[in-house]
Amino acid sequence: MKTSIISVLKQVRFLFIPYLVILSVCLVIALIYSKSQIYFTVNGWHFTAGDTFFALWTNMGDGIVSIILTLILLFFSYRKSFLMGTSYVITSLIAQLLKRMVATPRPVIFFKAQASKMYLVKGVEMLETLSFPSGHSVSAFSTAVVLTYITPRKSWGLLFLVLAILVGYSRMYLSEHFFEDVVGGSALGVLITVLWISWIDNKPFIHSEKWNRGLIKKHPKF
Repeated sequence: MKTSIISVLKQVRFLFIPYLVILSVCLVIALIYSKSQIYFTVNGWHFTAGDTFFALWTNMGDGIVSIILTLILLFFSYRKSFLMGTSYVITSLIAQLLKRMVATPRPVIFFKAQASKMYLVKGVEMLETLSFPSGHSVSAFSTAVVLTYITPRKSWGLLFLVLAILVGYSRMYLSEHFFEDVVGGSALGVLITVLWISWIDNKPFIHSEKWNRGLIKKHPKF
């Protein structure tokens, strides 16, 4: 099986095309408005149900979710599990490396002098450093790309995109990240995952009969 970047993009087109549109809009917003304007606009859109929902949903971008999905996929396909697991590891390593290279402060430190204007969700631990990129966004969008790639129903890519966007938005809603952290994290998650899949899924071993089995053995039909 010949896998190229173009073929991968075709398979995830239900996610990738709307993502490009949204990314373009986000870049325009970033050019027109300042970091402060964007932050306090989003920070002003808070409500009780949102505090509860986003405090919970943000965990969907945590690495443990990708690990759980990787383990679940082991039962059905070693190949799909491998794609999920390795995509998570590679994107996470790159994200963590960038975090330490850029080393930017998070909102609670950046806006320390304007703390009285900030709305912070109760019960959420506020992190102070390593803001760019948003690791949760990287993980969520990477996972969304892999799920779209491996599912037979490619149209589900739009749903996976929406779920990933909610994770990214949750990071801003909870004042853990800036707009550019989330946008940059999403771009990294999508780009790196597409490049990785287009390379690793070209390898002959991953398309062997052994790798396309899972822990659950399929019995022949009688």
